[in-house]
Amino acid sequence: MTKDLLWRGMLAGILGALLATLFARGFAEPQIDLAIGYEESHSAHAAPEHAGMAHAEPQEEELVSRDTQKGAGLVTALALYGAAVGGIFSLVFAYGYGRMGHLGPRSFALLLAALTFVLVVVVPAIKYPQTPPAVGKHETVALRTAAYFGMIALSLGAAVVAARIRGALARPGRGFDATLLGFFVYLGIVGLGQFLLPTINEVPGDFPAVLLWNFRVASIGTQLVLWATIGLVFGLWAERVLKRVR
Repeated sequence: MTKDLLWRGMLAGILGALLATLFARGFAEPQIDLAIGYEESHSAHAAPEHAGMAHAEPQEEELVSRDTQKGAGLVTALALYGAAVGGIFSLVFAYGYGRMGHLGPRSFALLLAALTFVLVVVVPAIKYPQTPPAVGKHETVALRTAAYFGMIALSLGAAVVAARIRGALARPGRGFDATLLGFFVYLGIVGLGQFLLPTINEVPGDFPAVLLWNFRVASIGTQLVLWATIGLVFGLWAERVLKRVR
């Protein structure tokens, strides 16, 4: 059964990635183009007034064209990401199904997808909101990447701790109190972690606020499409697998 769920989870992830790609092409990529245009214009205005007196520095050759990034590159990256997270999602589903009340496969898959979206996307974005690729310093890429993935690991770890506390204290008639305590434990761990992790803000003060907001909304929307598709499609397929097993 786990094998059947695994490849269905990967397919659901790939399908979600394809839909997320369409969403990103329509909403996120135009914002990236605008941000790149802003960065190029900003760099041109920042050049010395007497640039003609200095030797022009050779421009670095673009390794991957912008058209490739928006086309095959975006599809490939999201498809690989979707297959990976879809497979992991199916394994977590196989482990957790039946352990969280009497939810059916479709309801549990949708709940699990919603929780994953909050833990992996929303909570880390509070500390490190998405910024267009054109914004930020090249020398801090490693630090920003490590901090962001550290925030994801912290959020997932805090959720595991909160779930174990909730499971240990849950008693008949006390389930709500145990859940509330686990929720506050999660908030406490995440809040402390966000306080200790480095603050990174490299967005220029004159960067268009509307452009930044639209990009961040589009980024969150892309992830929402991915996880909603995984939850809905995988739940439907998992229900059929479990019915056949029964």
